[in-house]
Amino acid sequence: MTILVFGKTGQVATELQTLGGPLVTALGRDQADLADPQACAAAIRDANPTVVINAAAWTAVDKAESEEAAAQIVNGDAPAAMAAACDELGIPLVHISTDYVFDGSGTTAFKPDDPTAPLGAYGRTKLAGEDGVRSAGCPYAILRTSWVFSAHGANFVKTMLRLGSERDSLTIVADQTGGPTSARSIAAACMTIADQLLCDQSKSGTYHFSGAPDVSWADFAREIFKRAGLDCAVTDIPTSDYPTPAARPLNSRMDCSSTEAVFGVSRPDWQAELDLVLNDLGVFS
Repeated sequence: MTILVFGKTGQVATELQTLGGPLVTALGRDQADLADPQACAAAIRDANPTVVINAAAWTAVDKAESEEAAAQIVNGDAPAAMAAACDELGIPLVHISTDYVFDGSGTTAFKPDDPTAPLGAYGRTKLAGEDGVRSAGCPYAILRTSWVFSAHGANFVKTMLRLGSERDSLTIVADQTGGPTSARSIAAACMTIADQLLCDQSKSGTYHFSGAPDVSWADFAREIFKRAGLDCAVTDIPTSDYPTPAARPLNSRMDCSSTEAVFGVSRPDWQAELDLVLNDLGVFS
């Protein structure tokens, strides 16, 4: 299996390169800019890989509110172009999407076939990318995930470690609930799914993958501080006390049962994954 990965320095792309080793060719923006969808399609045709994994996206959620047209090209048009090229070659595409395609209402876990209703530009553009992948005709798996963390790049865990070492207390949103998901576990899931799609294209579809158990941002922060040995108190606040340009879904719980049933990939324990990330960051040294 040869794997072409879009994204080179992002959290999941970094883990894919570590996990896949010489099987993985990762393309950075200088080699395949998602702002140029046809260049991405051409890169697939030139590489002629066994499978493609799209781990790149416009992830600046708030910035997307004022630059939706640009985000649409990256998150919507580029995945559609990738999928069209994969269809030409008859190869599978694994595309990473997001819980932001839902409106975050209620308290039950969203299933893959539940109605989508994005709250903002980021979610709308990611949903457009999903639609483009589905309509292209190639074997595909859309993997919606949430609350990604790792030892790489910018993420909640690294931000909390920095702030927790600088301050005695923090106020953290407590009415948003979801499953923190390590980039390492997402990469492993993508590899497993890609391998099975090669053998059985009937497994094409939309799936969910997030860490367990579901937790609030405030309680996630408390666990980070506890495991890192940081003495930083957390005070719960509502989302309304922390306004942002883009609305965040309050409920990011996702039903991942079909992912386990079809691919044998179960929800990872985010606490165990957090320990691995803290170790990578030298917190336990």
